Amino acid sequence: MKRILAGFAICLVLVLLYRSWEWTGKGEAEVQSESALITSQIEQVSKLVVTEGHFAEVFSYADSRELFGPFFTADKRALVVVNARATVSYDLSALTYRLDSITRTLYIEEIPEPEIRIDPDIEYYDVSADYFNPFEAEDYNRVKSKVIASIEKKIENSTLKSNARNRLLSELAEFYVLTRSLGWTLVYKDQKLESMPSRDLLLD
Repeated sequence: MKRILAGFAICLVLVLLYRSWEWTGKGEAEVQSESALITSQIEQVSKLVVTEGHFAEVFSYADSRELFGPFFTADKRALVVVNARATVSYDLSALTYRLDSITRTLYIEEIPEPEIRIDPDIEYYDVSADYFNPFEAEDYNRVKSKVIASIEKKIENSTLKSNARNRLLSELAEFYVLTRSLGWTLVYKDQKLESMPSRDLLLD
């Protein structure tokens, strides 16, 4: 009788150990699957989040060169028409993050700075230049620099950057929805997000 009870006890222990091992294996596989899903989602949105704007400007360019003192000068001038395309973007491939599979936490550690790109289309009209002061490469470079500086000021006074931040905010919201649905926690700037990330958090 004792041998039967001992055999039964050993079988019970073996069954419990097997069940425990099987459950642990499933748990680890589930966490690994969730980690892979989160990583895949981040990679899918690791593209440029672009907001585009168009700007137009007309200004005159003039330059004067003294030949024999201030009374004799060689002048050049032109009417410059500019149509520029400006983009503000975030390269999310440069986003740094960390997954903690033990605590099921996604840490977003650093978001890249916005990138501004200006592509101006510059046309010259009513170009006139004296023989001793012709248009040169330096003049065209000077005009382009002036154009880019002017467009940059317009961008600062426009909604282009805020629109780009809103697009980035929507990407962070996707991370929140995904991690929340899987029972994970999203942490950004050492702050645990209990709700959708706010504009104030992004602008800090």
